[in-house]
Amino acid sequence: MTQLWIAFALLLVPALWLLSHPLRRAAAVHAAQRDFEENDRTAEQNVAVFRRRLASLEAARERGEIDAERFAEDRLELERSLLEDTADLEARPLKTALSGRLAVPLIMVTVVIAAVAWYQQEGEEDNLALYTAIQEARQAPEASAGLMIQRLEQEAARQPDNPNVWMSLYPLYRDTGQGAAAIRALERLIELEGRQVPLVAQLAQIEFFVANRTLTEEVQALVDEVLAEDPRQPTVQGMLGIAAFDSGRYEQAIEHWRRAVAGFEDPASAEALRQGIAVAQERLGASREEIDATLAEGPGLNLRIALAEGLGEGLDEATPVFVVARDVAGELPPLAVARLSVADLPATLRLSDADAMSPQARLSQVSEARLVVRVSRSGQAAPEAGDLFGEHGAVALQDADAEPIEVRIDRIVD
Repeated sequence: MTQLWIAFALLLVPALWLLSHPLRRAAAVHAAQRDFEENDRTAEQNVAVFRRRLASLEAARERGEIDAERFAEDRLELERSLLEDTADLEARPLKTALSGRLAVPLIMVTVVIAAVAWYQQEGEEDNLALYTAIQEARQAPEASAGLMIQRLEQEAARQPDNPNVWMSLYPLYRDTGQGAAAIRALERLIELEGRQVPLVAQLAQIEFFVANRTLTEEVQALVDEVLAEDPRQPTVQGMLGIAAFDSGRYEQAIEHWRRAVAGFEDPASAEALRQGIAVAQERLGASREEIDATLAEGPGLNLRIALAEGLGEGLDEATPVFVVARDVAGELPPLAVARLSVADLPATLRLSDADAMSPQARLSQVSEARLVVRVSRSGQAAPEAGDLFGEHGAVALQDADAEPIEVRIDRIVD
């Protein structure tokens, strides 16, 4: 923290230097203003102008161009104009260069106090201290999970209202087998952050394992709370799958795990669940082919492809139909590609990692995909004028039992 305040002070130095600029310039400005006032000839110039105009006016009267009454009026107007021009020229006494010198230091002190107060209110001092503690624990020669927990516990005692402390602490408790401590840390996090669905789901999971993989009343209440908000929440669905598997309800376990796979963005977690599904299928007497298909499948998209009425006239039944899934941002190669023919339409199919063109671009790498279906008159993969196509915007990946997404081929490539 010392380094933080040193950096903070260094940032204030330029600001204070700028604020002190009036003090450093005061003597020069005072001298310039004094010289200007001493050498100002504006009043003399105004009087000279008045005299020239008055002389011109008198000459006009002598020539008989104006009478005495008109002369008196014009002279009065000239005198009034002279008074107006010279009224504002009387300068107030010039103050000394040191006048008001206390205002600048006062402003400088106010700026420093306000900056420090603002940072303490809005800054990230606590999170910086947490980050420093984590880095020190990681870089220590005796680095270990125990040391990390010790440092985080110190931060929890120092800043108990910082949710980031508890968010860092409870997974460590969980992963080191300290279930009761993990529950307390997670409950504190929920107090600070509110009953967010992912946090309540984590709490249900930890209590489930602490209770020896039993759906106690407390766990069931948490599960009901989560499912009321998000029926497909993957953490809870995975936990319910474990409970069903342990009690021999393999079909229910498969159902829960398929829903969980569709919601997990972590490929490792999804792969572990697919392994569980394969074991459950084996217990149910599934064939080797079905089990292998489960292991290879992963998350996917169920599609129903149809051709708009009238567009298919004159097409050969062997004309190829390309079904392509792409990432929403369009930054990756095609994630999955399937080939059908016009004779197959309308068709129902499922795209998965098994349809990937390369290991570097697969459906399991994204949570959403967009769909493009094209009837290629030339038989080539690249689109050409006259090809028929249809598309669907971003859709979330699904489990195998989800309802198919309708994609209608209803347009022509220009």
